[in-house]
Amino acid sequence: MSESTMPLTIPHVAEDAARKWGNAPALLENGDEWSFNKLWRRARECASAFIASGIDKGDRIAIWAPNSREWIVIALGALTAGAAIVPLNTRFKGREAGDILRRTKAKLLFTVDDFLDTDYPALIADEDLPELREIFLISKNLGTFLAQGQGTDDPTVNAALAQLSPDDISDIMFTSGTTGAPKGALSTHGRIVPMFQHWVEVMGLEAGERYLIVNPFFHSFGYKAGWVAALIAGAVIIPMPSFDIPAVIDRIEKDKVNFLPGAPTIYQSLLAAKADNDFDTSSLRGAATGAATVPPELIRRMRAELNLTDTVTAYGMTECSTITACRRGDDADLIAQSCGKAIPGLEVIIAGNSGEEVDRGETGEIWVRGYGVMLGYLDDPEATAEAIDKDGWLHTGDVGTMDKDGYVRITDRKKDMYISGGFNCYPAEIEKLLSEHPAVGIVAVVGIPDDRLGEVGKAFIVPRPGTQIDEADILTWAKENIANYKIPRTIILCESLPMNASGKILKTELRQRVAA
Repeated sequence: MSESTMPLTIPHVAEDAARKWGNAPALLENGDEWSFNKLWRRARECASAFIASGIDKGDRIAIWAPNSREWIVIALGALTAGAAIVPLNTRFKGREAGDILRRTKAKLLFTVDDFLDTDYPALIADEDLPELREIFLISKNLGTFLAQGQGTDDPTVNAALAQLSPDDISDIMFTSGTTGAPKGALSTHGRIVPMFQHWVEVMGLEAGERYLIVNPFFHSFGYKAGWVAALIAGAVIIPMPSFDIPAVIDRIEKDKVNFLPGAPTIYQSLLAAKADNDFDTSSLRGAATGAATVPPELIRRMRAELNLTDTVTAYGMTECSTITACRRGDDADLIAQSCGKAIPGLEVIIAGNSGEEVDRGETGEIWVRGYGVMLGYLDDPEATAEAIDKDGWLHTGDVGTMDKDGYVRITDRKKDMYISGGFNCYPAEIEKLLSEHPAVGIVAVVGIPDDRLGEVGKAFIVPRPGTQIDEADILTWAKENIANYKIPRTIILCESLPMNASGKILKTELRQRVAA
């Protein structure tokens, strides 16, 4: 499909899918099947409700919930009405979610009160949210919200859809960085649709293939490379609310899953489960992984033991969802040792300290330019200018090399970020959160290797004078106030931390302590 014939926006993708594939299955959840026609009708019904409730073009709608068909319907409805969606991590605690809801000025929140033993509205009950008009529980009063509209044939939906353009903001997804304050990356429809059309082509995802989406919808991997990609391809969306190995195996066998992307942890867990109690993987065909180092032996075993013959690795970030990807048929060693070459239409270079492109094989910072790079950071022109230079290059902060064929290998991170179980963890943000504990004086967090999660956090803490704390106290407090994937697995209480002459903590020395 040429870019000139691609649907303009994400709602146009869903409309186009209904036109192309009609009553073919689009979504399968707990044995209940929806066609492309039904999914688009539900999305239109939801869009009508948003319009009737006064949501205008440019407003923001937050979704704080696990993967489900309702998540997709709400997102498509909001986008059709002209709003941007703000996906919230289901691991967030109240203060983390409250901060994002305030900064995005979200007008409506769609959430749940019964996921992971968590009542999400209760978490933000004490947050000051002046712009938030109403909270809807997806499983309990979504019907009340939908009843506000005129139904699937509402002509105002057609009018709203006609006004949508590729330049409209589609979503605000939050990432962190060296400052410790989460930043909202602004994306547009025109950045997402062509990128994931190319992603579909690279992955070989085809109409009718069954796509099990374990990656959360609040993440680009589950949202953009997940259900949006499936709608582009005409694949069957099978949403999974949380990663649970018995449930994944059950879906693979019962739903005849063909495509299963995810972090390496998923495949390691499936291989271990298969060794204990064999299960049918004959339907499996393809996988896309990344987010951590992938051993060549894991790729070989995925292909040989799980039947994932079309396994590839990819690399992206919130600011540019997919930057590089391997190609189907690439050698296991190449896939394990690189994150692929540029997605079609993007430029990727390895830049030296002066911004010049270095020779192939030499080390430098990975830069990317093109249609997929974010518009910028929400209300933060300074951070935007720091991330994207005047020539349009996004400076990723990752260090790597590029071979003669354009394949990129990440060798280091310019920033302190580490990846735990597929989630990006930013020490500066975690340090800022831990510093809110009344007994924490100085804190430094580093990532350390972990067999199961790839990396986990280790926190070095100097208590405030006159206070008494222990590791258990800190961890108990952290579980109540910080998303679980950010919580350091170990706490080391110290009298002091190594610093340079200007008072900057020497994290290199802390890592050396860990290694020793």
